[in-house]
Amino acid sequence: MQITSETLERAIEELAKLPGMGRKTAQRLAMHLLKREKAEVHRLADAIKDLKEKILYCESCFNVTDHSPCSICRSPKRDQSVICVVEDTRDVYVIEKTGEFRGMYHVLGGVISPLDSIGPDDVRIKELVSRVNKQDAPVQEIILALNPDAEGEATSFYINKLLKPFDVRITRIAHGIPMGTELEFIDEATLSRAFNGRNTF
Repeated sequence: MQITSETLERAIEELAKLPGMGRKTAQRLAMHLLKREKAEVHRLADAIKDLKEKILYCESCFNVTDHSPCSICRSPKRDQSVICVVEDTRDVYVIEKTGEFRGMYHVLGGVISPLDSIGPDDVRIKELVSRVNKQDAPVQEIILALNPDAEGEATSFYINKLLKPFDVRITRIAHGIPMGTELEFIDEATLSRAFNGRNTF
């Protein structure tokens, strides 16, 4: 096949690198963008560029934010004595959509996975222990809301073991979420029930 536009081909190749994006879908998207107004395409390009240039990680919970600390950590309406531990920033969005949780978050940025050479020092477990150990803002409960797969379970057990010496209640969201399912794919009603039915770890 002869390429008529190197620019178009480069755009297709870059779009095809996105998760879940095959070459045909990337080609359709590139062709769609070609038909849009220049200002609309520039807004999209600016928004993508800003993702890398303007987004920070919250100094307290490690969620993505435009300003650190993030709006959740700054909010006087949030219960600072309860911290929900999640694997990824996507999980914060999913939980917030339920409107059920009014505490704080701690984003680990991954889970322990020996097969992938990811150990406890490669995720933000030490930072969680530091937050629990702070005297000025006592934490009463840690909710473990990690994915119910082997890595999530291993990470939950490790965190539970580390936090045992502290005077903190450790709970986990209730089972009923199928093994192997990631939080971002669970409907809001199921996730709400899981939060309401959480048990002591």
